[in-house]
Amino acid sequence: MKPRHEGTGRRDFLRAALSLAAGAVVLPPGLGRAAKPEESTMLRARRLAWAGVQLQLGKDSLFLDPLLDPAVWGPALKDPLVPLEAGDGGRFVLVTHRHPDHFDRMAVRKVLGDTGTLVCSPDTAVVAASAGFRVRTAPLYEPLLLNDFTVTAVPAADGYGDPQVSWVVSGGGRRIIHCGDTLWHGSWWHIGRQLGPFDAAFLPINGARFGWRKPVSDVPGVLTPEQAVAAAAVMEARLLVPIHYGVTSSEDYREVPDAEAQLLAAAKKRKVNVELARPGEWLTWKPRP
Repeated sequence: MKPRHEGTGRRDFLRAALSLAAGAVVLPPGLGRAAKPEESTMLRARRLAWAGVQLQLGKDSLFLDPLLDPAVWGPALKDPLVPLEAGDGGRFVLVTHRHPDHFDRMAVRKVLGDTGTLVCSPDTAVVAASAGFRVRTAPLYEPLLLNDFTVTAVPAADGYGDPQVSWVVSGGGRRIIHCGDTLWHGSWWHIGRQLGPFDAAFLPINGARFGWRKPVSDVPGVLTPEQAVAAAAVMEARLLVPIHYGVTSSEDYREVPDAEAQLLAAAKKRKVNVELARPGEWLTWKPRP
């Protein structure tokens, strides 16, 4: 299918809305054992359990798909659930879709308290509002200001066909993309050209095959490691941080074996930097010279 091209004016608007105040590059690939840095005006990123990510900008905290409820995965999730620590400023949660391992109501309530805001697609907003959250909707490709954060919902593809988005977030001189548990789709080029390049791309890598939906397709419903590397390359991400992997496989939910090893092998071939940040660890960044 021939891609649809946006007008120059709209593209310039989107780039301006998400432009970096000061550029940044990431450190070379590593295991990210950095301690929590001191408060600054630069964007900081911390990996949480499963697909969760925390962004900190000054006193403001923004969480993407935070997970706190131990009942969601039970003992199948090998990684520890990370305590959610918000700053004293604004509190925001972005969810990619309504599945409980991405829209964990316990985690959202913990983060937002009485004053925070949940941001989601219009499809998820009905469910979120009915649960009592203060909701702000984000149509695709329309930037929203959340204090000093700028967030934009971009296309994603769900393994079950449910509504799902990915999130582009910029602030404090950096820009990241968080992709929930999307599978491969054709919008990577559009996202990269309009909103990239990215200082970091948080991408799922477990290539899960589902057995709950019948008849079974036996086709990955989540990005495989090789597909995650391809997405990072297409979007010109300076760093790929893998998320959404590390559960015990079962008959109804099978991850690709040795996902990290497959990711590193594929990344080496395409010269994509990878940081294997563990849950609870902050990424290491440094300003561009």
